[in-house]
Amino acid sequence: MNRLRVHSALLPVVLAVALAAGGCVSSTDIEGLQSQLNEIQRQILQVQREAPSKEEVSSLEASVGRQMEMLLKSEADMQVRLVGLSEQIDQLQAKLEDTNYRLAQLSQTIAATNQELKSYRNTLPAYYPPAGEGGEGGAGGEGGAAVPPRSPATSDPESVYQAAYNDYLRGNYDLAERQFQDYLATFPDSELADNAVYWIGEAYYRQRRFRQAIEQFDQVLNRYPRSDKLPSAVLKKGYAHLELGERSQGVVQLQYVLREYPNSDEANLARERLSEIQR
Repeated sequence: MNRLRVHSALLPVVLAVALAAGGCVSSTDIEGLQSQLNEIQRQILQVQREAPSKEEVSSLEASVGRQMEMLLKSEADMQVRLVGLSEQIDQLQAKLEDTNYRLAQLSQTIAATNQELKSYRNTLPAYYPPAGEGGEGGAGGEGGAAVPPRSPATSDPESVYQAAYNDYLRGNYDLAERQFQDYLATFPDSELADNAVYWIGEAYYRQRRFRQAIEQFDQVLNRYPRSDKLPSAVLKKGYAHLELGERSQGVVQLQYVLREYPNSDEANLARERLSEIQR
């Protein structure tokens, strides 16, 4: 714009120089030059009107600056909100994992209890009605002394087995182990022989005699391939290896339970234990 103003100021001077240099100039030439000068001045005025003023430019810059500040503040607020949401998600995830762990522990306890109840129901002894009063085995002598409890006959394998199992349930693991051993020595071919071998392993396991427990569970697997105790024997064998620090052997046994007995309670226990190991 300043250059246009300079050119406009110099134009009359240039015109005068041109007239002097030419010597004689017609009125037509002068009118033409005047017309061109008017046009140039008109264009200068138009440019001046269309060009923004300094105040407009400053105002625009201030407006742009305010909008940038608002955008930056909004972005900062958004970052703070995202961080807060991320922390809340982490807290919820931690609570969920803790809840899942507790549920897994409860499920494991329930499954173990169901397993023992099932074993208990399968090994209940036959019911013996009490002897009649005054009859054989009844009260004798004056005063009607109480009849002493009838001890299991050695010819009855179920009674002998149940006596050993009751001691196991009471926590008398050493006594239960000896009684199961006597049971196997007396009735090696009974229907409950595989159970007796298994519960000897459980008694060893409860006493933290893990190596002996593994040997007993192996006997169940090798001597009784059709036993209903196979899933439990493999599971507890895996547990025993883990207790001994033999992680790879323990994992192999638990994975075997999942593969061979996928729909059993033992499979659920194996799955939960493997999940705990991998955490």
